Amino acid sequence: MPFMTELLPDGARVFVAGHRGLVGSAVVRRLTAEGHPVLVRTRDELDLRDAAATAAWLRQTRPDAVVLAAAKVGGIMANSTYPVQFLEDNLRIQLSVVAGAHAAGVPRLLFLGSSCIYPKFAPQPIREDALLTGPLEPTNEAYALAKIAGIVQVQSYRRQYGAAYVSAMPTNLYGPGDNFDLATSHVLPALIRRFDEAARDGAPEVTLWGSGTPRREFLHVDDLAAACTLLLREYDADEPVNVGCGEDLTIRELAETVSDVVGYRGRIGWDTAKPDGTPRKLLDVSRLFALGWRPRVALRDGVAAVHRQWREQAAGSAAAGSEPDPGAEPAAAH
Repeated sequence: MPFMTELLPDGARVFVAGHRGLVGSAVVRRLTAEGHPVLVRTRDELDLRDAAATAAWLRQTRPDAVVLAAAKVGGIMANSTYPVQFLEDNLRIQLSVVAGAHAAGVPRLLFLGSSCIYPKFAPQPIREDALLTGPLEPTNEAYALAKIAGIVQVQSYRRQYGAAYVSAMPTNLYGPGDNFDLATSHVLPALIRRFDEAARDGAPEVTLWGSGTPRREFLHVDDLAAACTLLLREYDADEPVNVGCGEDLTIRELAETVSDVVGYRGRIGWDTAKPDGTPRKLLDVSRLFALGWRPRVALRDGVAAVHRQWREQAAGSAAAGSEPDPGAEPAAAH
């Protein structure tokens, strides 16, 4: 892997696409803490699916780097219900931002994908070279194909134009700004909300989708943000880079951890008629670890912090006489 210095100079101006989302907001916090001026635009100000408008804005502002954290994201239900939007919205965003950045002469770009790009039955832990070696998980195939296209787009700009554009593939993420909407959220914030509401209501049982046997890896989004800034500074190669903690646990173990942190004392049931998704998805993170990066936030500590966030959010909504805000925009970064 070739490495270069000064890929992201001190004080470089960075456009974070998707700054309101889980990932984008964490990247903004990290870049700001490291002294980088950060450029952002809301969806109302700039629809990243609009290629002409995106290219014009990038030509006008000419950032030194772009972090492409904007995406339409969601869990199994959302992906299964709206595959057209998950495919087309993500393709449009990626085409607009990457092509617009190149046309504007932006020298550095980091594209954020997802671990769902890998085959459903990839050897574990999953190496980056497992990409396109087998069939995808059907429940999120449209989203995964869009993200694979983003990786190939970045690689193509490198090969054809010599652009210092790179890709990172995060594992399952959670943290500040998480989305608690049960229709669109990922598994961990959904579990936190369901167990918290069950504890509040004295429910004797919480029934969850699937068998509880699939294994998943979870990374705090602040750890991902630290990895992103490291990659912007030090990594310059064709191959995508996995970002994870290198450890996983079963969904049953995760549910038991969340239940214990939240204080729910009822039973946990499993609806095995519902899909499990990919049986295991543990990333090989040796490429990132070789750069000296390590995760810092332990899962239980991170779950407790996100639970406090949910309680504050729910209490604020109750005081205002409304339903809790579901959290980060479903179409924002993940």
